[in-house]
Amino acid sequence: MNTSSATSPTKKYTHYRVCNFCEAMCGLEIEHDGKQVLGVKGDEKDPFSKGSICPKGAVIGEMYNDPDRLRKPLKKTSSGFVEIDWEEALDIVGKRLNTIRNEHGNDAIGLYFGNPTVHNYGAMMYVADLKKTIRSKNNYSATSMDQLPHHFASHFMFGNGMIMPIPDINRTEYMIVMGANPSASNGSIMTAAGVQKRLKDIQQRGGKYIVIDPRKTETAKSADEHLFIRPGTDVYFLLAMLHIITTEKKYNLKKLASHVVDLDKVISIATPYTPESVSSITGISVEDIRRITNEYLNTQKAVLYGRMGVSTQEYGGLCNWLINLINIVTGNLDSEGGAMFTNPAVPMVKNKVGHTPYNRWKSRVQDLPEFQGELPVSTMVDEIITEGKGQIKAMVTHAGNPVLSSPNGGRLDKALHDLEFMVSIDIYLNETTKHADIILPPTTGLEVDHYDLIFNAFAVSNNAKFSEALFPPKDGQLHDWQIFKGLTKRLSKKKLPWLYRISTPKLLLKLALLNGPYGRFSSIKRLFTGLTLGKIKRSVHGIDLGPLVPMFPKLLRTKDQKIHLAPSLFLEQLETLHAEFSNGKDTLQGNEFRLIGRRHLRSNNSWMHNVDKLVSGKNRCTVMMNTQDAERLGLKTEDEVMVKSRVGEIKIPIEVTKNMMPGVVSIPHGFGHTRKGSQLKVAETHAAGVSFNDISDHNRIDNLTGNAAFSGQIVQIIA
Repeated sequence: MNTSSATSPTKKYTHYRVCNFCEAMCGLEIEHDGKQVLGVKGDEKDPFSKGSICPKGAVIGEMYNDPDRLRKPLKKTSSGFVEIDWEEALDIVGKRLNTIRNEHGNDAIGLYFGNPTVHNYGAMMYVADLKKTIRSKNNYSATSMDQLPHHFASHFMFGNGMIMPIPDINRTEYMIVMGANPSASNGSIMTAAGVQKRLKDIQQRGGKYIVIDPRKTETAKSADEHLFIRPGTDVYFLLAMLHIITTEKKYNLKKLASHVVDLDKVISIATPYTPESVSSITGISVEDIRRITNEYLNTQKAVLYGRMGVSTQEYGGLCNWLINLINIVTGNLDSEGGAMFTNPAVPMVKNKVGHTPYNRWKSRVQDLPEFQGELPVSTMVDEIITEGKGQIKAMVTHAGNPVLSSPNGGRLDKALHDLEFMVSIDIYLNETTKHADIILPPTTGLEVDHYDLIFNAFAVSNNAKFSEALFPPKDGQLHDWQIFKGLTKRLSKKKLPWLYRISTPKLLLKLALLNGPYGRFSSIKRLFTGLTLGKIKRSVHGIDLGPLVPMFPKLLRTKDQKIHLAPSLFLEQLETLHAEFSNGKDTLQGNEFRLIGRRHLRSNNSWMHNVDKLVSGKNRCTVMMNTQDAERLGLKTEDEVMVKSRVGEIKIPIEVTKNMMPGVVSIPHGFGHTRKGSQLKVAETHAAGVSFNDISDHNRIDNLTGNAAFSGQIVQIIA
């Protein structure tokens, strides 16, 4: 705790920490009296965030004090949930999981990890040990509903799924933003606190940024230019860009020329995709395709960036490959102002070269390949409901609400009900955890030490900041990592090493920093001056480790230390696209629309809707529709309509706006807190909304990566 020298309980104290509610890593300055939060504002002395804060960080005190938040383990009984002590809860879980594993095998235990897992460095330090102890092939996470195509492209091109290109937003002069809305997400796979100012700075230094998206988003409204694109057609726009670059011989790899292989294979892949041939498919004019490509080519420091919208579609893997490819062949990868790579104090990229964590096993039912130790979430329900050897009989969930966040959540809702046993590590009794036999609620937020392992690896500059816990846990609460260790101990078939038994996240972090690129053990020169945990802790506002710097070829983890421009899996998927391109695209009929999701600055998926200040005001769970489409169907704002897909239907009010592309509708994800059994107070308000994933089709996936294809599915609007 960072405090003043006063000891009187009536005095005010100041605590500095990093907000861990999203990827932005905003520094917070928290005023408190030793027991309660009195006020929160952005930390202006934080060298990374420089005072930025969003509505989520401002309510960190309300999250801590939420009366619906669980603080003691719950056990399901015939009359409802009852509180039990920690030892009993952990013993029950250990006994039941061991019994199921002994009877049905390791794969009978399924594991699901939600996004907040990677926002918690303690959980990240110990989750691998739990997985290794259970030894199940049925591992799932939110990754395959979100960013899997990014990791997939990085692995096959650079040799490791964590070698992720990050836009050098601080120095770029021309930025193309596709399917991303950083003004609402605070950046995504681009950790950039204060991103709106960073975007404005591009303009103020004479640069330009444009947004290509089916919706005129919050980011697009401040951009130099916005162009509508039909959902699911980004791949054609990217191929048209590549067509211009290659057929007109405008490619120039610059310093990367000696570090690539298979350039000859990519020179001709975009030949059929002329701007004229893709214009009617994408909805972007030939003139705009050519102009944007040439603006990008003629700017010295340019970057092409895509995110959720290009990942969560049927060709999300190809999109991310093409984005990397275009940045590479124009010399804008690993170059100042282009797409660069962070050099974090705790490296996430291991030194192992040539490792291929792909297709080591496949899912039982859909025969989908594993990637980085996980199977796609889209097949998780199949593995629960389909009988036979390897069927999931028990589930372990951590910090996730897949009933609301995974495709066709209603199907999962029914499947979880029929499990033999389920344990959820979560702070709420919600739409998913209501199915658990045991709920283990960890500490959260202000009770937890914090260091960003993952998001420092995606940051737009190199930084380090450690946040001490502000308040101690109450009533014998356990941290996530302590719960993981307790379960690992009970599930391990052999005695755990003494070092593991005495270890803590802080100890592991200390060792990782010492051995990191800025640490004391990184070189003789830094033996006495290198970065240590103690030095970071004393720098309460954080430490600026400098801007992004070129990292290739040293960072490459391919066997030949080369960038692989044309991995065979991507070329094979391109052949599938070629066939579809030749056959033409389906057209919409009558009341049919293409559906996309959206996010709001006050929301973080499904897990922050229980805070009054974040859900107050007008209803945000609406279906946005273009003005022309609404007039054609005789609809107006607040009219309730039915949105129907192949797998389900929901009723939701209309929001008529000029910010939607004609033929496209948008519904936010993460809502739908109305299922019986959840004890969230949001269920009693208009903010409960309906679930996007009650109508998302679980069979729509990116066949290359297995990622869920939420964006672009056809739905009917029925008045």
